[in-house]
Parts: sequence; C-alpha cells; structure tokens
Amino acid sequence: MIDYLCIIKKYYTEGSDAYNLLVKHSIQVADLCMTLAEHTSVEIDRNFTYEAAMLHDIGMFLTDAPSIFCFGDKPYICHGVLGRELMDSLGYPRHALVCERHTGTGLACDEIIAQNLPLPHRDMLPVSNEEKLVCYADNFFSKSKIADAKSPDEVRNQLRKYGEGTMSRFEALYKMFPFK
Repeated sequence: MIDYLCIIKKYYTEGSDAYNLLVKHSIQVADLCMTLAEHTSVEIDRNFTYEAAMLHDIGMFLTDAPSIFCFGDKPYICHGVLGRELMDSLGYPRHALVCERHTGTGLACDEIIAQNLPLPHRDMLPVSNEEKLVCYADNFFSKSKIADAKSPDEVRNQLRKYGEGTMSRFEALYKMFPFK
C-alpha cells in the first residue's frame, strides 16, 4: 500500500482549490472502480486500483487549466504524460502507466498524430485490467463540475466527437465493466 494522500500533498497544497478538486474527483473515480470491480468477472487488484485511481490525475497541476485551478504551462491533454513522469520519478511505474493511459478511452498513436496532439508519438492505451478500469471509470465524472456519475449514454454522447476508435474502446470497456 502506498500513501496516495502523502503523494498528492507533495504537489498540491492541502485545502487549496486544486487539492480539493483533485481529491474529490479521484475519490469519485476510485469508489466507482470499487463498485464496478464487485460486478465483473475480470480479475482486479483492488488495492492497486484504488491507489491508481486516487493518483491518475496527479499531473494536472502542471497544465494550464484555470477553470480547474491549474496554472502550469502545459496543455491539459498532457496531464497524463506529466503524471507518468511524476510517478516514475517516485518509483511507482505501475501507477505511472495508469496516469499516462487513462485519458478518454486511451489514445492510439495514430490518433495522437492525426489530431496533432502535443504528446509523444506512442500508444497510450490501457493494457492491464486495472488501467482499463480506471480509464473507464474516469469518464463518468467531470473535474470542471463535481456531480453524480454520468449515465453511460451521457458518456457516449461526450466521447462520440473523438471518433470510432474511442467509441469502440468505450463499448469494449462497458462490456468488461457493466455500469449498474
């Protein structure tokens, strides 16, 4: 077990708007992961998944996203890669991969290139069951508006604009982790 709150406090001032938003959002994602893990036949390391869900957005403070209290200099789309770098530097390579691979339904290299995203040209698709679960659960919650979970149809409508690959990956995740 790692102390994910201690890691968060290393980069975020406890009680700040960014800290409060990150922790609230992460708890929502982590709790949904635990609920979904109860209703799937897929083998899940629950302790690791909870930790990874709590840390999946750790890199957001390095981005320029004032609406979510982040005043860094990188585009928000980079928060996963930045989170991977932070977690790798702390010696948590498994958690680092969750950070990098959680955006949307993951990002394929050809999508990164086609959309001219400011990201390394490599696949950033969730591979392990735990990566897939955190990636999937994250789609049901917004950081810009902390609220109840979106419905699967609301998530589909939100993701549709990102193309067939994104939608296909979402449907595969939905089959793995049916939303109750």
